[in-house]
Amino acid sequence: MRTIKESTLIKISGVIEMSKILLAGESWISTTTEYKGYDSFTSTKLEIGCTKLLADLQQLGHLVTHLLAHDVPEHFPWTKTELDQYDVIILSDIGSNSLVLANQVFAEGESTVNRMALLKQWVLDGGALMMAGGYLSFGGFEGKAHYHNTPVEEVLPVQISAFDDRIEAPQGLVPQEALKNAISSGLGEFPGILGYQQVVAKSDSEILMTIEKDPLLVIGQAGKGRTLAYMTDIAPHWASTDFMSWEYYGEFFSRCINWLTQGNK
Repeated sequence: MRTIKESTLIKISGVIEMSKILLAGESWISTTTEYKGYDSFTSTKLEIGCTKLLADLQQLGHLVTHLLAHDVPEHFPWTKTELDQYDVIILSDIGSNSLVLANQVFAEGESTVNRMALLKQWVLDGGALMMAGGYLSFGGFEGKAHYHNTPVEEVLPVQISAFDDRIEAPQGLVPQEALKNAISSGLGEFPGILGYQQVVAKSDSEILMTIEKDPLLVIGQAGKGRTLAYMTDIAPHWASTDFMSWEYYGEFFSRCINWLTQGNK
């Protein structure tokens, strides 16, 4: 079995440790080709979409380990013991293929642990799982995230489309509170967002916030564990500049973490 290598992780530690979080995803590698007359050249760079989230959670006392997207196939936890190092697992803009197609499977044709099934069982045993929206979350762009009909979907509080589930809203849409709750209540009016993913809330879940009558923030219980689905992005472009500069940006996500961990602390 492979284990998480320290060199692949970015650790953010606060003064007061509230919860230990593994955030998988929210990074990408961009390639740019520039043409200058007869000549051209190509450059690449690593981009990280969750810098503000990491900083804000640090300031609020959480301990966050960020597993970059390109490291997820090889270094996402392979055992329950490794998952047990964390109170909360967050999957954000990382498709299901990255959890099931490790190098030994895709390149070498060898069997190994199904980490989506492992994650499901960990939640049922008392773990906490959050999925945040993005082009490679839930159904995803052209259905490429592909969490439909997977063990992860079985424990999330929403039913996921097998197809492209994006709702783009360049005009901006303002989330609405569906009922009073410990996460969003008291934070005032939410800033507008520029898109989200359309899902169906499961019958035993609770819809805390909506967007255009669709579920936006949904919570649920799975066995002994808790799960949360946030149907829009934690970073641009769906997270608008107004949302990113919102004074309660970090507090909102910290409350999500706090709710998730109430069941196992």
